[in-house]
Amino acid sequence: MRNLLILFISTITFYSCSQNNTCEDHPDVNTSELKLSIESLEEEFLSIETKEELVDFMNRERTIAQYFLRGNEYPSDSIMINVLLQRLNNPHIDTLSQEVLSTFGDKSSLEEQFTKAFSFMQYYYPDFTPPKIKTIATGFDTDLYISDSLIVIGLDFYLGKKAKFRPINVPNYILEHYQKEYIVPSCILLYGISPRFNNPDLQDKTMLAEMIDYGKAFYFTKKMMPCTPDSLLIRYKAEEIKDSRTNEDLIWAHFLDNELLYSSDKFTKQKYLGDRPKTFDIGEKCPGRIGTWLGWQIVNQYVDRHTEITLPQLMGDNNAQEIFIKSKYRPGK
Repeated sequence: MRNLLILFISTITFYSCSQNNTCEDHPDVNTSELKLSIESLEEEFLSIETKEELVDFMNRERTIAQYFLRGNEYPSDSIMINVLLQRLNNPHIDTLSQEVLSTFGDKSSLEEQFTKAFSFMQYYYPDFTPPKIKTIATGFDTDLYISDSLIVIGLDFYLGKKAKFRPINVPNYILEHYQKEYIVPSCILLYGISPRFNNPDLQDKTMLAEMIDYGKAFYFTKKMMPCTPDSLLIRYKAEEIKDSRTNEDLIWAHFLDNELLYSSDKFTKQKYLGDRPKTFDIGEKCPGRIGTWLGWQIVNQYVDRHTEITLPQLMGDNNAQEIFIKSKYRPGK
């Protein structure tokens, strides 16, 4: 799930689907009923000095040790401990710790964003139980870990462009999106992608099926964060969204002329759905993952034409072909 989402952008001007500086229509929810707090582990972890302290931490935080610290990738626990201790004893770790604490010392904004999003999730899914949220900094092991019951956020990934230390071996077009305004949209989008809420037809390997699945995930995220700019949700700059809308008919014509919708070729799907700076097959300015954006537009038109469909019904419908046909999709509508 992490690989589906190295996704989101720098500071943007609000450019909503309706091209108005207003929130999308949304129900009133009572956020005061949801009590949420974030458990901060970054200071404790980065101050570990001894093997005993590290072992104690890993025993208490087994999920973080196994998945977030990638414990299952080490040949043995002893090797993992030695590697982590060497990193924690690096003299530069103090600088990283100070940057994390100065950037994320106050987590009230994160708590407020998560509270609002989870309140909408409880509105649409009354049986939804908000997960625990923990933050940590490990020296760039992992950016996010998400399950039904737990979210772990690697704050060191989201320090922004001016940070002294940044993740290595990450392309610049991805690296520029690791900023704190992307944290909550990234988490909610991962829920929209996950089988907990989405219901993909695993037998349907077509481009169209994946486009619709992504489209549903973006639609889901917008419902949970109705006042969040589309650019934050899909990691496009405001001008890229504007250009995509202006040229939507040309983008759609490219998909039809090249018979892409029903292609099941992995390489072809990667060109239009995978993360890359641009979709050069369409144009030099066409943003990457344009097929996912197009899937979002199809889903939007489907829901606009079928207002009786509830969000859980939409997310549970894995008949991409039927959604496409019933959307009567036309560019620019």
